[in-house]
Amino acid sequence: MKPEDPWEVLRRFTDARIGLGRSGSGMPTREVLKFSMAHAQARDAVKTPIDWSPIETGLAALGLDTRRIASAATDRDTYLRRPDLGRRLSPGSRQELAELTPPETDLLVVIGDGLSSTAVTANAVAAMTALLPHVKKHKWRLGPVLLASQARVALADDAGEFTKARAALMLIGERPGLSSPDSLGAYLTWEPRVGRKDGERNCVSNIRAGGLSADEAAFKIAWLLREAFRRRLTGVNLKDESSYQLEAGMPPRALPRS
Repeated sequence: MKPEDPWEVLRRFTDARIGLGRSGSGMPTREVLKFSMAHAQARDAVKTPIDWSPIETGLAALGLDTRRIASAATDRDTYLRRPDLGRRLSPGSRQELAELTPPETDLLVVIGDGLSSTAVTANAVAAMTALLPHVKKHKWRLGPVLLASQARVALADDAGEFTKARAALMLIGERPGLSSPDSLGAYLTWEPRVGRKDGERNCVSNIRAGGLSADEAAFKIAWLLREAFRRRLTGVNLKDESSYQLEAGMPPRALPRS
């Protein structure tokens, strides 16, 4: 009986490329082909234009109003070369938001294609489905969900400042890895405004079927949002302690004194 490959046991716990083996002085053909496929999937995630229609349909089924907006990056090549343009609203989108008269907004949700349309298509509706019960529980007032093309994380700062939202949540396709082309990130910012630094936001990362589930991510996001509204801040001074409350009904953990 052939003994079990010890590397095979370890592969059950990770998507990382381990124990690839050798074929002469190179890798086995099957591993070279797998690598080429993963590289192609990562490139497709970055370059494939997003189709917002199924996402609009899914969010409408949740009773959510949506608006399409775009950054100042006019096409994908410009977006990749000029990250700064992906952080600002296009003139047309600025005009469209100016014409909206939404009620006072506690939380502005922006869904951006980012660097992986694959991630947004696969996970955005599921993430919102899981988050919505928490939003209703805490009675946070939502504005229209903005579907943003050629978006960087900080685009939510511009949109949030423009709409006077108390907090912004950006769900965005993360830079694809060779084992995770479909990873969605969630970025939370208190009092969004142009010029906010990365250290002034919180991030919940790797939301996908092979990573953090939509339900787990929604729990973390809701915990961070609740604390953000209570403490009036996000970023390095707001630590994610949601893991202490995973059991239903568990009281909030005492916050450490600074």
